[in-house]
Amino acid sequence: MSRIWVVMGVSGSGKSSIAEGLHRKFGWPFQEGDELHPKANVDKMRAGIPLDDADRAPWLAACAAWIHARHDAGETALLTCSALKRSYRDILSEGLPDVWFLYLKVPESVLHERLEHRPHHYMPSSLLPTQLATFEEPGPDEQVVEVVEHDTIAGTIEAVIARIQQFG
Repeated sequence: MSRIWVVMGVSGSGKSSIAEGLHRKFGWPFQEGDELHPKANVDKMRAGIPLDDADRAPWLAACAAWIHARHDAGETALLTCSALKRSYRDILSEGLPDVWFLYLKVPESVLHERLEHRPHHYMPSSLLPTQLATFEEPGPDEQVVEVVEHDTIAGTIEAVIARIQQFG
């Protein structure tokens, strides 16, 4: 059975590192969600201006299109996406029971530290407070696997692998 895993969490939660680790382990197709942002969004974030729902709409549509293409191909795949709001997660999973979210839960102090030392990324750490304010914790009725951050990326990847292997 195919499954689309959306690795979600605020900026600095380790989405890319975890998804890359899962891609290396399982060989599943992988799409970095940040690469699907329109140039205007990247420019806005690079300038330290937070995105709003209207800005995110074309990006979410592109992410959803990628998910649907993997679903239609019958593939198990990985997409990184902050998926900050329930309405965003609904857009990504609409009509697809095989879409599951891997929620990387990381303490705010760790997020700040990571963003301060993250090289070559257009999202400045100054935007983290707006992401945290926008973020809606997943509800119990959503298809979410919550993984609390471990001391190392490798430890978090192992925890994620253990959790997703429960799904077959």
